[in-house]
Amino acid sequence: MLPIPDSVADDLGALIARALAEDVGRGDLTTLATIPSDKRARARFLAKADGTLAGLAVAERVFEAVDANLDVSWTASDGDAVTAGAVFGEVEGSARSILTAERLALNLMQRMSGIATASHRMAEAARPATILDTRKTAPGLRLLDKWAVLLGGAANHRAGLYDMVLIKDNHIASAGGIGAAVRAAQAYLRDNDLALAIEIETRTLDEVDEVLRVGGVDRIMLDNMARKTEDGLDTSMLAEAVRRISGRFETEASGNVTLDTVPAIAATGVDFISSGALTHSVQALDISLKVILAR
Repeated sequence: MLPIPDSVADDLGALIARALAEDVGRGDLTTLATIPSDKRARARFLAKADGTLAGLAVAERVFEAVDANLDVSWTASDGDAVTAGAVFGEVEGSARSILTAERLALNLMQRMSGIATASHRMAEAARPATILDTRKTAPGLRLLDKWAVLLGGAANHRAGLYDMVLIKDNHIASAGGIGAAVRAAQAYLRDNDLALAIEIETRTLDEVDEVLRVGGVDRIMLDNMARKTEDGLDTSMLAEAVRRISGRFETEASGNVTLDTVPAIAATGVDFISSGALTHSVQALDISLKVILAR
């Protein structure tokens, strides 16, 4: 089993406690009403679709939080490929405890596995470009969402508003233009002794040219320069932007990024491709937990 990253582990206990309080409340009444306290059970985790597993370690922590005496075992690890019909783990112990923990464990595992599956497929389709996630995550679940992206083979962008300067269109408009925004960002980082990357969003070739004149950034985001048309995806503007930048700065394409469009976007030579869909439009991987023995 892969270790849980420190950034995730630090908040995981509190996250699980909040989620259990939301789900269980004053008690799992159905389980308490129907299952004797001394009933024991064994249940298996079953993949009902092909995909990439993620969240196994998190699910294990859920079962532990409900009942430290539950025995969880796995025949796969986070990041492994799984096929429909595969059994990849078991949990054994108090039947009441298993049933109480079941939904939260599955919810987290299904969401994370869905993100990992989408990330893996898009990362493979984008090579040699690198697929990045965004801040379009479920509130309160960002660290899990971003860990799932990594488990799928894609990469993380910024963790939040605090670890880089990403100047977007509304920042530019509020600051008074590209030059003013970049100079203000540089001064802020210098005055506060911060060694952080600066990225700026551009939407037109004129804006790209202005950034090239101003300089002072680490990466240029090329937003919605791959455009949908009646004939498909037009990447000519994106390709021209990459040509003009010519390796002076890292390049990142965003907008209209899907599994189908990623190969054409990557073919322009862009370095990175960011996709909010990895996390904001995730399709959960279908996973079930089935009791196979009760005594």
